[in-house]
Order: sequence, then structure tokens, then C-alpha cells
Amino acid sequence: MYYVNYNGVESNYDSGGNFMMNLDVKESVKNKYHTGIFYHPSFSRRSYLTQGSRLEHFPHALNHYLDDFHYHLYESPAVDEELILKVHTAELLRQVKLDPLCSTGWHSVGGVVLGAEKVIQREIRNAFAFIGAGGHHSGRNFFGGYCCFNDVVIAIHVLRERYGIKRFAILDTDAHHGDGTRDLLGNDADVLHVCLCSSGYESADGTKVDVPVPSRFRWFSTAPVSDEDDIDALYAMTAAEAFQPRVQAFRPEMLFWYFGFDTHQGDYGDLGLSVNAYTAIGRMMRSLADEVCFGRLEVVLGGGSRSDIARMVIPPIINVLGPFQAS
Repeated sequence: MYYVNYNGVESNYDSGGNFMMNLDVKESVKNKYHTGIFYHPSFSRRSYLTQGSRLEHFPHALNHYLDDFHYHLYESPAVDEELILKVHTAELLRQVKLDPLCSTGWHSVGGVVLGAEKVIQREIRNAFAFIGAGGHHSGRNFFGGYCCFNDVVIAIHVLRERYGIKRFAILDTDAHHGDGTRDLLGNDADVLHVCLCSSGYESADGTKVDVPVPSRFRWFSTAPVSDEDDIDALYAMTAAEAFQPRVQAFRPEMLFWYFGFDTHQGDYGDLGLSVNAYTAIGRMMRSLADEVCFGRLEVVLGGGSRSDIARMVIPPIINVLGPFQAS
């Protein structure tokens, strides 16, 4: 084993040449950038999760942030298939290759993986990853629901293998249950997976949790809220109460937020929400990451189909991640 110094952090390489960062570092280590944004031009063309081109306004809708040196735009690379096969079967890979709507899947995963690595390497403090094809409905040997490869689980595998990171926490606020993520991580006691959905469940060890959320609609909730209730505040409070105390007890080394805007008013998973719910959750996630894991947080875009909603809700989330939103 031998050592190098990276950005003030002592790191080491094992006998096989694999990079292993020493995580016993001070929180004061300075990042090159504060927030990394991961994007590929193919994501703005028609693909899964779209009616037309849901990301047609990006990345130029973020020019205000990209002109600020605290933010940096990275082009998402295509992931190596050998990494896909660490998580998924060869048969799933074969089937995904046959699906033309999964053409952006390789770059989607590549961006999520690169974002996670840049956070751990402390080049950035946190990350926002755009995707063209989703991930949380992709299990070991199945995919669907607009998802091709499980981007977050592949990123977790990479961080474990290359950097020795062991414990993670995932909050999934997409409209639909992250069944693929649960399939892949169901027996992994070192990953806390909290999914906001329409039913309640908690595993015996407390690391896999489904939380029923408030909604304006009876089709999703057995006790829908009235028009007089603040659905955004109720939803954000449900997320915070389900996730925050569990994370504080679990003490993960990095957080992931699977952020779907399909729950927004007028999108296909409409729960009656607005941008106010998402920014409240974003502030909670950032504060929690600062508290338990040196700010290590990656927000991964999930479901949602409308370009007007995407343009309305994504920039405020990136603003919350930025350097001037500490509270």
C-alpha cells in the first residue's frame, strides 16, 4: 500500500492500484467547486421519462448558476459495461440493448457514478445528476417503468470497491416505489433505503422503510388531505420525520436523494405538490448531509415528464445545494 496527497487529503492505493481515500479527514478540507452538475446532451432529446423532451430547456436554464464559479458542469460519460454487470445480469443488459428508449442509460449511470466519485474525492461538496433513463425500477434481472440500469446502486458498488465507503442512506421521493433498488439492496444492512410511497413497511433491521405519504387524491392515499391543508408542508414533514432521525442513528458516509418531480401538480404521478415541497426536502437533505457525513450528498433526477415543470423545479433544487443555502 502506498500514499499520495490529494487536495490536502491523504489517500492510498492498494497493491492492485485501486484508489482508497482516507475518510478520517477534517470537514474543513476545501472543495474545488461546491456543486457539480452532471449532464449529457442526449438527455435533452426524446427518451424515457418524457412527453416530447422534458429536459429541452437544459442546461441553458442553469446559466445563472453556471456563470458562478461555485458550480461546475460535467459531461456525463458512458458507464463501462463491466460495472453494469457487477449489479445486473447479462440477460438484463442484453434486453436493455434491444430497447431504443434505453439509449441514454449508459450516460445516465455514468453521470451518477462520476458525481458520487467527485463528491468522495472532495472535488465537489455535493452533486446534482441529470438522467435520460431512470434507475429505481431496475432490479437484478428486471427493468421497466422508464428505468434501465439502477444508477444509484451501481454508484454505491463503485464507491465501495474503489474508495472503501461502506454505509449509505437513500431517500426516494419519486411517485412510485423503488422496487428495483429494494430488490438489489433488500439484504444489505449497510444501506438505509427510505421510500415515500402509498404503503407502509419496515424491515426487521429497520434499514428498509416504506412510508405512506399525504396526497390530495384517494387513488394514492386512504386518507387524502383537504384543499385547505398545505400539502407541500405535510409531504416535506413526512419525508423529514421518516428520514432524518433514521439517518442520525444510522450514520451513513454519503446520502443519495432520488428526486422525482412526477409528484408535481399536473404530471403523471400528481400528488398535488409544488416546488415548495421539493425545496423543503432539499434543505433538509443538505442540512442532514452537513451534520452526518461532511456534506456528501448526490441528488439524482428521477421521474417527471413535463418540460415546463422541469424548468420550474430543477433550478431551485440546484440553488438549495449551492454555497449560500446553509440553513
